[in-house]
Amino acid sequence: MVSSADLDTLILTFKVAAIATTLMLLLGTPLAWWLSRTQCSWKALINAIVALPLVLPPTVLGFYLLVLMGPAGVIGKFTAWLGLGTLPFTFSGLIVASVLYSLPFVVQPLQAAFSMIGEQALEAAATLRASPSDTFFTIVVPLAKPGFLTAAILGFTHTVGEFGVVLMVGGNIPDETRVVSVQIYNHVEALEYAEAHWLAGCLLLFSFSVLLVMYTTLKSQPVAHPFK
Repeated sequence: MVSSADLDTLILTFKVAAIATTLMLLLGTPLAWWLSRTQCSWKALINAIVALPLVLPPTVLGFYLLVLMGPAGVIGKFTAWLGLGTLPFTFSGLIVASVLYSLPFVVQPLQAAFSMIGEQALEAAATLRASPSDTFFTIVVPLAKPGFLTAAILGFTHTVGEFGVVLMVGGNIPDETRVVSVQIYNHVEALEYAEAHWLAGCLLLFSFSVLLVMYTTLKSQPVAHPFK
């Protein structure tokens, strides 16, 4: 059975994933919209930066985040100046690392969905004197709904399964930064395979279930999926 300590890590993990996914949608939506519409010469560079976590080893990203957010880092000095202290080995630092690591799993599906929206719908809204915000929320968002669903599910599940980045930045602090992936590692290291099986099985069942829901929901909707 799942112990109280393991249950706490599950709750903390889903809390981190929920907060990080919300922030990624808030940050990723305008970024994906801009990337899908702009012809700026910097577009390729921004795309590469956003997608970097897809190919960069998590420990490398975690290491540089640890340096940047540490006492001697640029971000660490800034947060210390604000009176917030430093972010490594805190819940807030865990959120920041999770957002940066999982952001491409939100931006790319949204960018693909926005790119599929034709100019006719936007031009029709413009002829009716709709403001840019009205056009976005009444035309773009409904048409890109499958992209939003894909982005939310992929961002959430990817955050739930993080290990390297969260271990480097968050550490292994009970009830503060110890997430499920780290707890599974602790069980395996202690040769507690039964406990590891329970937690790993929970993640496997959860991940399969949400992906099944996503593909079942989207199977009849023509949304570009950058990860299939």
